[in-house]
Amino acid sequence: MSNNPKMTISTARISLFNKEVVKIFESKSDLEVWNSFNKGDEMAFNYLYRTYAGVLFQFGCQFSKDQMLVQDSIQNLFISLRKKRGSLSEVSNIKGYLLRSIQREVLRNGKKTSSKMVLDDSQMDSFFQIELSPETSFIQRESADQRKIQLQEALKKLTAKQRQAILLFYEEELSYKEIAQIMDFNEVKSARKLIYRALSSLKEFIKPTI
Repeated sequence: MSNNPKMTISTARISLFNKEVVKIFESKSDLEVWNSFNKGDEMAFNYLYRTYAGVLFQFGCQFSKDQMLVQDSIQNLFISLRKKRGSLSEVSNIKGYLLRSIQREVLRNGKKTSSKMVLDDSQMDSFFQIELSPETSFIQRESADQRKIQLQEALKKLTAKQRQAILLFYEEELSYKEIAQIMDFNEVKSARKLIYRALSSLKEFIKPTI
């Protein structure tokens, strides 16, 4: 096994890559893809892994500094899903479901191994960093480089939970309901309120530069 988790996952994704398979499943809804996978379609399983392994790795690393643990968690998650095919509930947003699942898997595996590299709440403030690029949906309307730098600095002043919510809402394009599930909120309005407060804070942080 490679000592570089990113390389290992990238290689695995390439090995599963098939243009025709991608073309077939990209035209389907999440529910259709999931149902195909749940019925035992191996191409659907390969498509899911290829499409989401990288996203899950990046997200999982927000909860653990141990990249090998995150990689193993992703593999364990897909192995578990494969074994449960035929009995899984319907899923209408695959990304949201998998992000929620990998978060739990990483934290659970961290506890099993007593890994000191799995983060607790007191260590989270330096995580969920958001790197802004020209394609970042959150700043697509901002063209000035200086403005992007100011916004990047403002994002660093948010709490880890606020950054996580912003990332899930704008970058991963999840709904308030899905964000609430991932962040273990009892009510959807808690996710909506967190994002609203985060945006309000951002406006205050960059207010002097407007």
